[in-house]
Amino acid sequence: MTSPILDLDRISKRYGDVPVLREVSLRVNEGDVVAIVGPSGAGKSTLLRIVNQLERHQSGSLRVDGEEISATAGNRQLARLRARVGMVFQSFNLWQHLTALQNIMEGPRTVLRLPAHESRQRALELLDRVGLAAFGDKYPGQLSGGQQQRVAIARALAMRPRVMLFDEATSALDPALVGEVLAVIGALAAERMTMLIVTHEMRFARQVANRIVFMADGAILEEAAPEPFFAAPAHPVAASFLSKMLR
Repeated sequence: MTSPILDLDRISKRYGDVPVLREVSLRVNEGDVVAIVGPSGAGKSTLLRIVNQLERHQSGSLRVDGEEISATAGNRQLARLRARVGMVFQSFNLWQHLTALQNIMEGPRTVLRLPAHESRQRALELLDRVGLAAFGDKYPGQLSGGQQQRVAIARALAMRPRVMLFDEATSALDPALVGEVLAVIGALAAERMTMLIVTHEMRFARQVANRIVFMADGAILEEAAPEPFFAAPAHPVAASFLSKMLR
C-alpha cells in the first residue's frame, strides 16, 4: 500500500486557552485534490499553515512525503519541507522591487542553487503556463490582482513542490478576476498535482476536487467525495453551511 504524501494524525493547536484545531487527522495521497471548506474560524487556514510549519502544532504528528516533521523542527528540516510544499496565500506576497520574472526565479536560484540561466528558463516556462508570458518584465504594482496571484502560483511551482497549498487564493480579488486564478488551479488539478485548497468557491470545489473536507470549530466533521457531499451532506452543520453558501 502506497504511503500518503501527507499524513496528519490527531493534530491539535491552541492560541492561549482557545483551541483552534482539535485532534485533526487527514491523509492525502499523491494526486489527490482536497478542497477544505467550512465557516470562517473553522481552523482551515491554520491547518494549511501547520502543514507548511508556518504555525507549529502542539500535539499530534505530521508526516510529509514520508518524513516526520517535528513541532520543533530546525531550519534545515523546515527548508526541506518548504521545498516540497508550495503555498499560495490570500495576499500575493510578491517582492515589490522585483519583476514578475525575477520573483519566480528567486527561489530556484537562492534555495535550490540553480544557475541563473536555468532559473530564468524555468521562470519563463511558468509565466507562459499561467498565461503571463508577455508580463515578465512588469513589477507587481503594474499588474492586476489576478495577474499578481498567477505570478505567486508560478513562484510556488518554480520550486517543483510535491504538494501545493492554496489558502483562499481568490478571496482578495475583485469578482471579475477570480476566474483567471481558478482556471490556473483547475489546470493543475487536471494534471493531478497534489493539492489542498481552502476555498469558499463551492462550485469550483465541486468541479476540481476528488475529496471534500468539511471543517467547523477546529475539527473535521465530514469527509466525502464531492457529489455525495454536495447532494446530501451527512453532518447537519455541513448541511446548514451548504444551504447558505449555495443560495
